Amino acid sequence: MASSRAIINSILALRILILLLCAASLAIIVITMLRGSIKSEFRGIKSYRYVVAAASGGILYSLIQLPFAMYYAIKEKRLIRGKFLPTFDFYGDKVIAFLLASGVGLGFGVSFEFKDIKSGETIERGYIASGLLMGGFITMALLTILTSMNRKGRRF
Repeated sequence: MASSRAIINSILALRILILLLCAASLAIIVITMLRGSIKSEFRGIKSYRYVVAAASGGILYSLIQLPFAMYYAIKEKRLIRGKFLPTFDFYGDKVIAFLLASGVGLGFGVSFEFKDIKSGETIERGYIASGLLMGGFITMALLTILTSMNRKGRRF
């Protein structure tokens, strides 16, 4: 079994990776939405707005969790004693994982449907942004396994 230190560091690394993947996805979608000739068509699709909201939610949650994960990695103990943080990690990770998963589904779905209407780099960017968000979802899914084990009282 892996050492306690390695798993704690893995939790921190996964949280940072989620932040980076969601930020990259958000940047691509926003830049595409603000870009010249496709501006009106791209903004009109509400599903892409949900992808923006999902990526933003992932970023916000990661920014909230990052200080706690850093403290946990450095000191090897929780910043707030008791069961609050493990419970918050458990439920928060699950909610954000589902938010990211639904954003991925909508992003890929609307990109596929949009390809019949308009072709070009808009679609490619939609697929790229959705792919990055899918990476964030997969990373969050892995993280939920670690936080579930931590909540059950199993020591690493």
